Amino acid sequence: MHHYSRRSALIGDIKPGIIHLMIELNIPGRGILQLEHLVCDVSGTLSLDGNLPEGLARHLRNLRDRLTIHLVTADSHGRQNLIDAQLGLTAIRISSGDEGAQKAAHVRNLGSHRVIAIGQGANDAAMLKEAALGICVLSREGICVEALLAADLVVPDIFAALELIEKPMRIVASLRR
Repeated sequence: MHHYSRRSALIGDIKPGIIHLMIELNIPGRGILQLEHLVCDVSGTLSLDGNLPEGLARHLRNLRDRLTIHLVTADSHGRQNLIDAQLGLTAIRISSGDEGAQKAAHVRNLGSHRVIAIGQGANDAAMLKEAALGICVLSREGICVEALLAADLVVPDIFAALELIEKPMRIVASLRR
C-alpha cells in the first residue's frame, strides 16, 4: 500500500502549518517508509558527458509535488550551471576528495530514513547504502560494483528509476518479502 501525502505537519521536527510532501510505502517484511527527499547524483546518473537526456527535466518536475529534489555533484564536466538552469534546481557541489562520504553526509543530514538516493558510481555507493531506499541505475558511463551492491534496487536507466518513484507499487512489489 502506498499513498502520496500533502499534509500539514503538526508534530516532530516539522514546523506547524508547513505543507509536507512525501511518499509513504508499506513494504511487507520491511515496514513503512515515509520518503520526503530524492537525492540524485548528476554525472553518469542524470547526465552523460555533461548532457541531460531529452525528457528528463519533465520526469523530475513530475515528482516535485511528492518529494523535495536534491542534486549532488562534483561537476566533473563543468556543465552544472547549465544543468541547474535546465532543471530549475541548484545542485550541491561537493569538493574533490572523499566524495562518497560527502554525499552520504548530505543524505544523513536530511534524515536517512526519509531519503531515496539514485546513483551509479563508486562515489555514490555510501549514499545508496545510507538512504532508506537506494536505487542504482545502469548507465552508458558504466556502473560500479560497489554501488550495485549498496543499492536496494537496480534499474536499466534514470527514466526507469524515476518511473518507479512515480508508480511506487512497483517498489513494493520488488522489495516485499
